[in-house]
Amino acid sequence: MKNVLYSAIKSVVKAGLHCYYKKIEIVGMENVPKDKPVLFLPNHQSALMDVLLIVTDCNRKPYFLTRSDIFGKPFLDAIFNFFRMIPIYRIRDGRHALPKNEAIFDKCADILKRKSALAMFPEANHNLKRSVRPLSKGFTRILFRALEKYPDLDIQLVPVGLNYKDAVRFPDEVSLYYGTPIALQSIYQETDLPSTVIRLKESITQNLQRLTTHIPPKANYEKVEAKLYERNNNFLDPKETNNVIQELLGKPMGDIVTPQKRSKKISLFTPLFIVLNLPLVLFWRFVMKPKVWEPEFMATMLFATAFIGFAIYYLLLFIILLLSINFAVAVLTVLGIFTFNWLVVKYGNL
Repeated sequence: MKNVLYSAIKSVVKAGLHCYYKKIEIVGMENVPKDKPVLFLPNHQSALMDVLLIVTDCNRKPYFLTRSDIFGKPFLDAIFNFFRMIPIYRIRDGRHALPKNEAIFDKCADILKRKSALAMFPEANHNLKRSVRPLSKGFTRILFRALEKYPDLDIQLVPVGLNYKDAVRFPDEVSLYYGTPIALQSIYQETDLPSTVIRLKESITQNLQRLTTHIPPKANYEKVEAKLYERNNNFLDPKETNNVIQELLGKPMGDIVTPQKRSKKISLFTPLFIVLNLPLVLFWRFVMKPKVWEPEFMATMLFATAFIGFAIYYLLLFIILLLSINFAVAVLTVLGIFTFNWLVVKYGNL
């Protein structure tokens, strides 16, 4: 029953994501092993949106290692547990909390022993910058514990590149690139764990730098990014984007002016969209948006508001029209507004 409910909720969330994003491209799904233990290792830019996009489209049911500070309330803990989220403790949570990771590492080893999938962000933090950041060695500790307990495990590491057109704007576009799996046993050396850590981090870093946009740390980030926008670059294609970056790095860029704010074309349908959805628009702008504490959470908060808010809005609108007019008008009005909203998201600009 739990699996059925999980699958049903996953399908609903997936449908919501496809209504929220103008475009979602999935590349390399054939690279995801179906009958082996897997550790997904994605880059991390857009808070919980990264989690939702991977969970709903990776053809596995992964357990997701998540920072521990979101846990601690019984009701929320029950929800997180249902959705296979596992707390991981970091130094910022206090040294007293770090020993709790020992039990978490054992739990992860047992999950991999069952040939299930895990997912975690090896960068250990999120940031909207289009660069792969230095990796934490936390994921290597989990892998080493798994092989310590079960030496013959054929664990497959699958790097995942998340590529947003503009993660803080709506509607956005995104692509997910699943890389070729890396067999842990081909890198692991039990007698030389420090060297194994270095090789693992280098291998995953190099793969992520190919699967997502990577502006090198020594480059002038603002000027390179500005030039990419100037060229109307397709950020959903990391290979094309990274080739352009390499081309730019070989040229002088002193004449590139860093824009303060990128302009955006507004659709003629925007005023109508606002009028038809005025209660939700006002709720977002004056209640939810001011509560966004980091730009990386902008899309997460907006999606949550839209996902729950539109369901309530459509239901209330249907009930009001049903009671005040009739069933046919209620159905046609709700379907009409939904269709209009969907078309504006997919083909217009807001």
